[in-house]
Amino acid sequence: MIHSKTILIVEDEPRTRQGFVKTLEAWSCGRYRIEAAESGQAALAWLENHAAHLLITDIRMPGISGLELIEMQRKHKPFKPVAIIISGYPEFDYAQKAMQLGVVNYLLKPVDKHKLVQAVEQALLVEGDRHRIETLEKLADPRLLETKETDARYNPLVRDALRYLDEHLHEPVTLRQVADMLHLNPSYFSVLFKEQTEMTFSEYLSRLRMLRAKELLLRTSLPVGEIAERVGYQTDKYFIKVFKSFEGMSPSKYRNSVKNF
Repeated sequence: MIHSKTILIVEDEPRTRQGFVKTLEAWSCGRYRIEAAESGQAALAWLENHAAHLLITDIRMPGISGLELIEMQRKHKPFKPVAIIISGYPEFDYAQKAMQLGVVNYLLKPVDKHKLVQAVEQALLVEGDRHRIETLEKLADPRLLETKETDARYNPLVRDALRYLDEHLHEPVTLRQVADMLHLNPSYFSVLFKEQTEMTFSEYLSRLRMLRAKELLLRTSLPVGEIAERVGYQTDKYFIKVFKSFEGMSPSKYRNSVKNF
């Protein structure tokens, strides 16, 4: 079975740890992968090779405490799980530090099964929201965002050109073709476009194609060759070359890295 998300429980008391695992496995019904570690050190070792979407950790443990575990994990790993803290003590300092680290819930022992499940469900909703925001940030192209924000100030001819590119991105569009559509001299249009958008026509078109390609890689399971066609490249070989120059990796690697993020 393929699990979409992983929950890591870190608890040094064996009975408590086993109780949490049993409760969450019964609630999960196989939807989530439930993992457990008996210490902060064991959790860090596990996290070296795996990703957890939700971290449930006791605060007071021998060696690395729960808060230290969260802090260390966030400093050294790009993937930051949401966290729930478990404590036997209602200490304000711990709660305050937990909030600073972005902990989404703080449960006191003994933990009621229903409260644990409720806290986990809430935490996974928060994790889902964060994941969507982070994914959108990874997709965004700051230079293109700038053109959208300043679009109203552009010359009407440039606005028409941008709209045309949006609608004909799947075609092998050229600067001359767009200039002809606007009844402009290609050289004049090239200068006007660069002056208004602060990008050459070629750079803008490539960035727009890369943005559309990233959306298709993330939101569909279309083969790379078909995505290349849909964003206006006649060969997937050239599309892969351009994509690598922008993203530093192949389209397939990008798809896997973002989907597993």
